[in-house]
Amino acid sequence: MKNVKALFVAAILGSVSFASVAAVEVQATPANQQQVGSITATAGANLSSLQDQLAQKADEMGATSYRITSVTGPNTLHGTAVIYK
Repeated sequence: MKNVKALFVAAILGSVSFASVAAVEVQATPANQQQVGSITATAGANLSSLQDQLAQKADEMGATSYRITSVTGPNTLHGTAVIYK
């Protein structure tokens, strides 16, 4: 009986994700969130790597979502984003 309970508890705990919720990129200001700051990042010529860096910084700042406000640069991209909670 103890083995069955232990197996059940292990299955429940194994199915629960302990990872934090990642910040979501939005296209407009979320209605139920407030702007809490801004972030910047610099990446190579690849837009997706710049988006990844901005998303990582938003997560580190504890943001729920972020909105990219500018991207500049011909070879090395520089971007800014507003973060929301």
